[in-house]
Amino acid sequence: MASREYGQFCGLARAAEIVGQRWTLLILRDLLVGPRRYSDLAAGLPGIPSNLLSSRLKELEQDGLVTREARSGADRAIVYRVTPHGAALQPALDALSRWGAAGMREPREGEIVTEASLISALRVAAGGGRSPAKPLAFTIRAGDIVVHALAVDGAMQVGAGAAADADLVIEAGPAFRDLLAGTLTPRSALAEGLVAIQGDPALLDDFTSIFRVPYGPNA
Repeated sequence: MASREYGQFCGLARAAEIVGQRWTLLILRDLLVGPRRYSDLAAGLPGIPSNLLSSRLKELEQDGLVTREARSGADRAIVYRVTPHGAALQPALDALSRWGAAGMREPREGEIVTEASLISALRVAAGGGRSPAKPLAFTIRAGDIVVHALAVDGAMQVGAGAAADADLVIEAGPAFRDLLAGTLTPRSALAEGLVAIQGDPALLDDFTSIFRVPYGPNA
């Protein structure tokens, strides 16, 4: 019997055999944001040994969740992307992310925010708030990381890079999570200098009504 097998004829056991290995969920999280080169994945998962990343990608390919392909045009780099079978895991991963976020407050020593983790967190947070009532474009900066969130047809689209003609630019600091959890009001965040913005301060209220993360064990 292979070491990954639990020996049970059960859907949850079968899923755990495929995605329950260390680092696998984070690799899928990053690939659900968009196709990545091997070097992109390694940079976004700085704690993963190179041989383990190679092994996990090979397993995901064998299980039909990830595929490799060459980019077209001048850039012929090999990239990894999720298959439709892999993309079907996104609701489950978002649910796990929301569940895990409810128990978070301060980063532990050595913990970092990556581009993919911020995009994933904002995508999940958009499911906890109100649908946007009007078109809006946000740019969110966290250190060197820059992502955007666009309100399009009553839904939010989150991706890498700054928004063109952003209505509001947010410099996310350590208090950013408290802001999204509702334990810190936009007015207090701005008054205390815990969050910096460029744009109309009233739009920070719109942002926090759209993006809401759970807080506490009963969230």
